[in-house]
Amino acid sequence: MKLDRMIGILSILLQQEKVTAPYLAEKFEVSRRTINRDIEALCMAGIPLVTEAGKNGGVSIMEGYKIDRTLFTSTDMQAILAGLRGLDSVSGTNQYLQLMEKLSAGASNLLAGDTHILIDLSSWYKSALSPKIEMIHNAILTASKVSFTYFSPKGSSERNVEPYDLIFQWAGWYLWGWCERREAFRLFKLMRMTNLSVGATFEKRPVSLPDLSPKQIFQPPFQVRAQIDPAYKWRLVEEFGPESFKVLPDGMLLFCSDFYDRQSVVGWIASFGGGAELLEPAQLRQAVLDFAEGICRKYKSSSET
Repeated sequence: MKLDRMIGILSILLQQEKVTAPYLAEKFEVSRRTINRDIEALCMAGIPLVTEAGKNGGVSIMEGYKIDRTLFTSTDMQAILAGLRGLDSVSGTNQYLQLMEKLSAGASNLLAGDTHILIDLSSWYKSALSPKIEMIHNAILTASKVSFTYFSPKGSSERNVEPYDLIFQWAGWYLWGWCERREAFRLFKLMRMTNLSVGATFEKRPVSLPDLSPKQIFQPPFQVRAQIDPAYKWRLVEEFGPESFKVLPDGMLLFCSDFYDRQSVVGWIASFGGGAELLEPAQLRQAVLDFAEGICRKYKSSSET
């Protein structure tokens, strides 16, 4: 991609005093004419590059230009590369690895430098998720509508959407787009989509990123208080943090936090078996009891047949 190549050229020029056009052409596996066009494009973007002919000639950034050649420190570059490794975990290709190699040209220690930060943005369903990300990303770049069947707690529906952004949030991937059915911007979870296809192009409308705070996305929260067996302290620390509970005199844990839907409260309490008791909200205590009795009936009837 031209943008990737131009970023790579600029990175090399920030790290090296001068390079030749043949070197850049070989590095990026393109013709010298393509490199010359890229250099012209960079100049038009406001970066003053100087081209010198002759034996000791080459391409360099104009002396005295305000860009500091140490703009990207080794630590800065390692952080950038860690992020690019994370994007490769869902791309299904090695395009970001190739960009990493271009960015690190002339500073070979960067790729091997900090490999202690590993970011994997894929999921258990990577084989199903990666093609969706790639298809939606291409639709965003080409301003093409996407259609899909969408599954929600209220049932399934057919959606036609103008896609604008792919978002990784709450350990999942989402599409932010204009839904023709709702005539409004909506957030769609990729793993709830099936029969995804790309359609006609559209004229982009003004858009801003969504407010992703839970209170904006979800229903008003349930303020949950529960008494939890201390054997499950590790779960509370992992899922909600050590500030989510306090230890009672008898050793039991008093848990307090917000939940954003009824099913999550009931399912979460039930997942502890007999190790948790829901104290509030009181109206959901009956729902937990009904859930437990339903499980008992199902397995009791199965054992009797």
